[in-house]
Amino acid sequence: MKRSDPDFFELLRSAHRSALHLEMRDSYGLADEVEDFTAWRGGHRADWADRSVWWNSFHAAVADAVSRGVVMRRARIVSEPVSEYIRYEHYLTTANVTAGEEVRWLPRRLATAIPLPGNDFWLFDETALIVNHFDGQGDWASPGMELDDDPDAVKLCASAFELVWERAVPHADFTV
Repeated sequence: MKRSDPDFFELLRSAHRSALHLEMRDSYGLADEVEDFTAWRGGHRADWADRSVWWNSFHAAVADAVSRGVVMRRARIVSEPVSEYIRYEHYLTTANVTAGEEVRWLPRRLATAIPLPGNDFWLFDETALIVNHFDGQGDWASPGMELDDDPDAVKLCASAFELVWERAVPHADFTV
């Protein structure tokens, strides 16, 4: 059964063991990032020592989950050479890591033998699956997020994530 518009933050608050996120696009055109992306392109860089400048509700939720013992892992499959957006995302990953996420990067050429789902996703405690839907430009499509409790979809996503994670490069070792 699929339900639109799940509450991501509620699922993260209710997670006990894990929150996994797989990203497979080389660019996202999300409207809420346009200003920051443009500033980054213009040379603006965050002062990572000053959390008041960049820390937000997502980072706070991650830090809270991690403090409760939830292991948060994010894996990104990327083409090489990486896109400008991926360079921007790599730069921003400092915030994710500071909040407590573990992040790895997998060059797309190493993903050929991995059975992958067709969409990015979040998987909480290997039971609650949120599928992310984007249009061709990387903007949210309708529905943007969809809760999917199909056991086969959950199993595929969990397996795909672990296979990607095993092959991926830790953030600190991945250069763009």
